[in-house]
This record gives sequence, structure tokens and C-alpha cells, in this order.
Amino acid sequence: MARIVVIGAGMGAMAAAARLAVAGHRVAVYERTETYGGAVRRLERDGFGFDTGPGLLPLPAVYRDLFIKTGKEPLEACVELVQVDPSARHVFADGTEVSLPNASRAGVVTALDEALGAGTGDRWGDFLVRAREAWDRTRRPLLEEPLWPNWQVLAEREPYPSVPHKRFLRTRRAGTLAEVGAWELRDPRLVALLESHALAYGLDPAVTPASAAVLPYLEHAFGTWYVRGGIRELARAVYERCVARKVEFHFGAEVTGVVEKDGRAVGVELAGDASQAFGSGGGTVVEADTVVGGGPWRLSDLVHGRELYRAEEVEPSAEGMSRGRVVVCLALRGAREVGAAHRTVVHSPDRQAESDALEVGEPPAQPTVRIDRPDDPALRPDDAHESLVLTATVPSQALYDWTAAGAADAFADRMVAVAERAMPGLRERILWREVRTPVDTLRETGAEGGGVPAPALAAAHGTLLHPSNSTRIPGLFTVGGWSHPGGGLAHAGMSGALVAGLIVEGPEFRGSQ
Repeated sequence: MARIVVIGAGMGAMAAAARLAVAGHRVAVYERTETYGGAVRRLERDGFGFDTGPGLLPLPAVYRDLFIKTGKEPLEACVELVQVDPSARHVFADGTEVSLPNASRAGVVTALDEALGAGTGDRWGDFLVRAREAWDRTRRPLLEEPLWPNWQVLAEREPYPSVPHKRFLRTRRAGTLAEVGAWELRDPRLVALLESHALAYGLDPAVTPASAAVLPYLEHAFGTWYVRGGIRELARAVYERCVARKVEFHFGAEVTGVVEKDGRAVGVELAGDASQAFGSGGGTVVEADTVVGGGPWRLSDLVHGRELYRAEEVEPSAEGMSRGRVVVCLALRGAREVGAAHRTVVHSPDRQAESDALEVGEPPAQPTVRIDRPDDPALRPDDAHESLVLTATVPSQALYDWTAAGAADAFADRMVAVAERAMPGLRERILWREVRTPVDTLRETGAEGGGVPAPALAAAHGTLLHPSNSTRIPGLFTVGGWSHPGGGLAHAGMSGALVAGLIVEGPEFRGSQ
């Protein structure tokens, strides 16, 4: 039985901890904040509740597998999953809108034809067929297996089978998401629909590889799900599964360094006298056989300047650190109207201006805004009120000072104005609001600048791959959104599974079969 220390109680870290405990190891988690879940948080006030991180769960099979592998109670016995329908309502710049059925390619094609005009549905459907090919080619190496030592194969080879286009007697293939939209979809509304999936992770469609086509494909193929009571209930369920498997949690315990001996990680240093776990004999050192930490950015500080990866391996990239999210929690008077969509995406009337602003580190004047309004009595004081969350992609604190006087409120005003295109009269319904910026993300997750990680994507010379879960320091592993396979709620669960596999089975582990 090995002694394992896990740094942080994010979703990926807890997923790894539960699996390692079931494998017979003694696991202790040290979290510098006072709660678990990482970015999966809940704001509660005056009987209202709000998910301040992810609002929906893609690929619930990831967490179903976690619960099957770590106990007798399946996921559905611990939380109530609801497949939302429609998956999203989209309001476009020209005022047209469409509600897309959940996990139904045929239904989506019909909805697009009816709302946007004949032919649009077929173009989107043909795109999804090509996106599926990209998914089939990259699913295992990017999600289910440790990062290949010859990762350059993933970095240089574009898996999206784009349609050749002729121009000036030359044949071209789309290499970026923007080119896929312009050349294959050929409708600004379809382009906005496509690019919104990348924008949600702070990715610029002009340079994001065509392989990002897998992001909308995942939504259409596997559906989107809500956890009754809010996504925070999923974090609670994972935490309780860890506790049931005898994982020890220490909150308010900040790790300040990784202890090494003979070139191997053998424990961690804690701020103050936070723990005497594993018989460390007092003081601030916790001994361990293996250490699992948050992302490479954070671990690089904890190993006191030592290199985590060899020169030929994927290095931690600043890509994604530059983008974060502003979340506006709105307490509303008045009942939620019958039939309202759970999620609405209000697209920017000037997507190029939005992209240009993000590129130079400025909040967009008219951002794309996501509206989440769950029909959940647990998140409102009574049926005469409604809780609602607005989310927009913005520059992170690394590029823009969100602590400046009025900065957060001014941008929140813009978000509310955009949301009113989909919900007329919204401002008159607001009882109060709370605004959260990348500064809050930084405080809760430790991510540099409060940035939000994107999922790993192939091509683009490896700029959107993430460093491997194992490091060059024996006994030290990384987990979570800034490590392979990248950001997103489902990807965090996959990260935990990969780390647990590498620790239990060793470097020969090649993922689940």
C-alpha cells in the first residue's frame, strides 16, 4: 500500500484520488481553499443558487465509469441526471434563432432548415459527418491514453477530413476552424454556431485547428446533461465517493513545495503546521511514495525551478492562459416562463470585433453571451423567482486588470444588454446580481491569471496539446485541466483515470480498453 499525496481537490484530482484509494493506496488530499471542486463552485444567497463554473455536463459516461470503478452505487444513485432539450437555443446577429434538439443529428438538420433556410441543415449535417471522422481518429490518443512519446504525430497531422476547395487553380483544404466555416458552411449563422464552441474555451477560430470540429460534434453526438440541484452536486458526489473510499481531505492546507530525495518526489511541504499526516513526525513535511499535483504551471513553482519535462516533450504553453470568463449571477423576480430553453447562446453582432478585442486583451464591446436558466426549484427561493447565469469569454487577469474600479460592473452591464436580445425586459426583473471575474477563478483554482484551459486538440503544431500526466521526476504526476487531456469537466475525469492508471499499472499503462 503506497502513501499518495494529492495536491488540490479539483475534479480531476478527486477522480484520481478515488480510483487510487480503491486500488488499495492510502490517499490524502491537501487543498489550499476551504472546499472541494476547483472551478465547480456554487454561489448561494437569499434562497438563490448559481453554478459559477460549468453549467452542463458533456460525456456523462466519464463519471459513470468513475462511479462504477469506485463503488457499488452508480452515478445515477448519487445524483439526478437530466438530458436537456433543446441542447441550446441560438440567437444570431440578424435576429434569427434556432433551438437545436439534444443528441439528434436528424432533428438538428430539420431545425436548421426550418429556421435558417433550406440547405443549411444539410451543410451542417455534412460537417458533422466529417467532424465524426476527426473524433474517431483522435478519441483514444487525445482522451483515453497517456500522451504518446511521439506526440509530434498528433501535432503535425490534421485529423479533420476537410473538403478540398479550388481557388486560382490551386486546391486547398481547411486547416483552421475559421476556414471550415467560411469554405464549408458558407452561412454567417452556421459559422457563428461553429465558432461559439471554440470561443467558450477562449480559442480564436482564426488559428484554432480544424480538429476543433470535435467540440460541436460531442454536443450533438452525446448530448448535454444537467445535474439536478446544479453541477456542484456532481462535485459533492465525487467528494463523498472519495470519503467513502477512505480518502483523507485537509482543507486550508497550502502546499508550498514538493520534497525530493535522490531525484524522486517523496513528499510535500505545507505552509505552517497544517498536517502531521503519514507519520511525518511533526513540522510541515508530509511524506509520500507518490505525489499528484494540479497543473504543470503550479507544480513548476513547487519543484523549485527544476524542469518537469524533457526538451522533446510537450511543454506547458501559455495558450489559453490569456482567456478567462466573466460570470454574472442574476436573482430575478418573476417566474421562469414555461418552455424556456435551459441554455441560450446570444451571438455577438460583430464576431470579428469580438475576436480582435480578445486578441489585444480587451473585453469585447458586444460579447457572445451564454445564458443558463435551469428549471430547478433547488436554485430559487420559490416559483415566483428565477436564478440565471450569464457567461462570456474575456481576457484573463494576466492581460486585463479586472480589479480596476468599475471594470467588472461595466462589462456585466454589456452582458445584460446582450442577453436582453433573447430575454426582453431582463433588466427590469433583476433583484440583485453578483459579478465574478478571472480574479475569482484565480483565487479558487490557482490557474495563472484565472485562465480557463481548453481540451487537447490535434494539429496546430502541438500548441493545443497538454503536457503528459507523468513528469521527468519519478513519483510526481500532474492531473487536471492544464495537463493531458486538457480542460473541460469530462476531460478532468479522464485526466484522473489516466493518472491513476499510470500509478497503479506503471509506465506501460495504455488506457482503458
